Amino acid sequence: MKNLNKTEEHEKKVEELYFELQSWKSNLNFINDEVIFIDHLLNSYVFEPDTPHLFQSLADYEKRLKKSNENKILLLKSIQKHENSLGGILECDSTIRQHELYQKQDKLKAEMVDYTSKYRDLKAEIFKYASGILKKHKPTNHE
Repeated sequence: MKNLNKTEEHEKKVEELYFELQSWKSNLNFINDEVIFIDHLLNSYVFEPDTPHLFQSLADYEKRLKKSNENKILLLKSIQKHENSLGGILECDSTIRQHELYQKQDKLKAEMVDYTSKYRDLKAEIFKYASGILKKHKPTNHE
């Protein structure tokens, strides 16, 4: 009976880990959509052309956004690899192996928090910069 409770507890823990991974993947996929939008924004013609250092600033943001995207792809690959490892943990009786997978999950959680924090900071910086140099369009009268 004690082993059954331990097995159920273990299965519940694995299920929680799996759902956490799904949440991370969902967040990273949403970020992917945002990156596409931000990239289109940076490469559009909606900025005041006489803005000092416009080209350099936009090029810097594009470079940093590309690096962030590369980091996101690496993180997503690590998450997917870990998710595949979770599949075999239910058959595993080794508490050492289970502990390793829990540690990997904690490490990935820290990486996810770090990545999303840095991404949000970059996104906020880009939006703040872009909102200050957008072209001002005069409304047209449609009478």
